[in-house]
This record gives sequence, structure tokens and C-alpha cells, in this order.
Amino acid sequence: MLDRTGVIFCSVSIAIAAIVCIGGFRLAAMPKNAIAAAKVPVPPETLPELDLGSFGRVSVLELMGYYIDNPPAPAATGAGAPAAPRRFGGC
Repeated sequence: MLDRTGVIFCSVSIAIAAIVCIGGFRLAAMPKNAIAAAKVPVPPETLPELDLGSFGRVSVLELMGYYIDNPPAPAATGAGAPAAPRRFGGC
């Protein structure tokens, strides 16, 4: 059985942790109007150009057209396919 000091310490620790979490979430959370604006789709013509480094600046429409004309190669499957790369570390 816990003594009185242990119960007080645990209770105060949980209360302080809850207050810190609530305050931290309010500081880190996005404003509600920004969340609502992110859910509304926009036409690609209104998006700014993307800077692709050495490829220069490209409009989103050009990038979408290139992707449609040149889709990525499908992953090879079967006996002759190379093995998936093994990754160490992490989950």
C-alpha cells in the first residue's frame, strides 16, 4: 500500500503532466480555419510553381502532365525480379 506522500506525489505529477500536455497541444495545434482550408481542393492552376533544383521551376500542370505521360515503372515481381533491399534499424 502506498503511503500518503507517494499518493500526493503521483497525483500532483499526473495533474502537472496533464496541464503541460493540454497547454502544449494548444500551442502546437493548427488553427481551425487553416484545417478547414486544407480540406478544400484547389485547382492546379492556382498553385505556385515548384522549384525542382537543377531542373528549374515547373508549374504543377506541367508536372502532372509529365507524370501522366511517363508513369513510374511497375515493381517487378516473380522469380527473375531483384530482391527487395534489406533495411536495418528501426521498426
